[in-house]
Amino acid sequence: MTRSASSGTVSAALARGRLGTAHVVFFVVAAAAPLTVVAGGATTGYAVTGVTGIPVAYLVVAAVLGLFAVGYVAMSRHVVNAGAFYTYIRHGLGRPAGVAAAAVALVAYNAMQIGLYGGFGAVTADYLNSRYGAGVAWWVCALAAWAAVAVLGLLRIDLNGRILAAVLIAECAVVVVFDAVMITHPAPPGVTLDTLHPGLVVSAGIGAALVTAITGFVGFEGTTVFSEETRDPRRTIARATFIAVGLTGLLYAGSAWAMSVATGPHRIVDAARTDGTELIFTLTAPHLPDTLITLARLLFITSLFAALLSFHHTVARYLFALGREQVLPAVLGRTSRRTGAPKTGSLVQSALAVLVLAVYAATGADPVVHLFFWITVTGGLGVLILMTATSLAVAGFFHRQTPAIRQIEGTWRTRLAPLLAAVALAAILTATLTEFATLLGVDPTSPLRWMFPATYAVAAAIGTAWAHVLRRTRPDVYAAIGLGADSVTAGTRTTASTHHQHV
Repeated sequence: MTRSASSGTVSAALARGRLGTAHVVFFVVAAAAPLTVVAGGATTGYAVTGVTGIPVAYLVVAAVLGLFAVGYVAMSRHVVNAGAFYTYIRHGLGRPAGVAAAAVALVAYNAMQIGLYGGFGAVTADYLNSRYGAGVAWWVCALAAWAAVAVLGLLRIDLNGRILAAVLIAECAVVVVFDAVMITHPAPPGVTLDTLHPGLVVSAGIGAALVTAITGFVGFEGTTVFSEETRDPRRTIARATFIAVGLTGLLYAGSAWAMSVATGPHRIVDAARTDGTELIFTLTAPHLPDTLITLARLLFITSLFAALLSFHHTVARYLFALGREQVLPAVLGRTSRRTGAPKTGSLVQSALAVLVLAVYAATGADPVVHLFFWITVTGGLGVLILMTATSLAVAGFFHRQTPAIRQIEGTWRTRLAPLLAAVALAAILTATLTEFATLLGVDPTSPLRWMFPATYAVAAAIGTAWAHVLRRTRPDVYAAIGLGADSVTAGTRTTASTHHQHV
């Protein structure tokens, strides 16, 4: 069912029944980019924070996100909508808060997706230039990835899932092999659990370590974005979310610990500062065939590409959800008749990405520091803000439900876990804002430390103001905010629109 609007034809829903639990896990874990986090995130965490407790920080963050997921997936059984955070916050905290969340989500996920092009372009160009003397610029590699993502974004979601599955399984296998090699070749004093000691949780600088750790998990929350396209949303989303948190948490903590075993726990910080993202390759290269090391470097590149593709799908589905409800222009609610993909949302995200890449290429900005590092860190901050607000929204949503629903879900899922998660996430958010200059690698007096976070305050203010404009000028649209596929039917009854087929 579709709804006609002056700005386009709105599709009621995305293609249903194409994703199972495994597909969703592949999408969200690919967004987290395990090999990229292990090779880049963990070593950067050691180097930037100077804290040896990075492995235990990953476990703490995984526990907090597991707590967050309890209420998150409980709500997913009652609200099925590609708008995810936007929809949940709307149902729990009200329509203005929901639209504000939508604005924050669009900034955050676009930042994650577009920022990754800087990392992909730089890493790929370095590989081609050092190995083959290609002399290619970073932006050429970034544009090649952009073209591939733009095409894949318009194809069937399950085809993308199979591509991500192949990449993800290969990179996880390499990470496990590397971990085994590092653990079986320990530096003095041998295999110890020093960097996993619980006491490190209260050590100096652990706030920055927790902030660094949580950025590695960004993407796992995207399970609900794909809820409309799953075969059984009530079960699939819950399973995929907990599997994603557990898998990435164990992988990250285990790999960060394995690196500390291979260098020695007291040398890991210095080693990370010396070798950077090359540390994991430096530690394993003497014990593995050159072909496997070469494969791992290629998988480092494909890991970045997989994350690019996954975040592209997330942004496209947010745009679809907002266009379907006409919070944004209705043309964004169009889907492809052939593939069921959110056609216009995908094209808009691709257009924005290529525009930003063109600006960075023209200005000669550093693709690693100014695009990859600064922008993805800012994107991670936005997702953290949304998770904190969503925890409160979950508690608010169930508070307004019938006693029967609250009894079915239980007090733990409807109240205790969401509120505890909100407190824990708020603490990490506070640490993030406090340590933001350190995360960006700038002087504490630099205006950048507040300019980047301020973009979310501006986005939220614009979203809130727009919600009030809709309430005054388009009450039918305002009333349908957060209704998902039902908004199409509601809008049809209100406006007596004519039904059309998908484009």
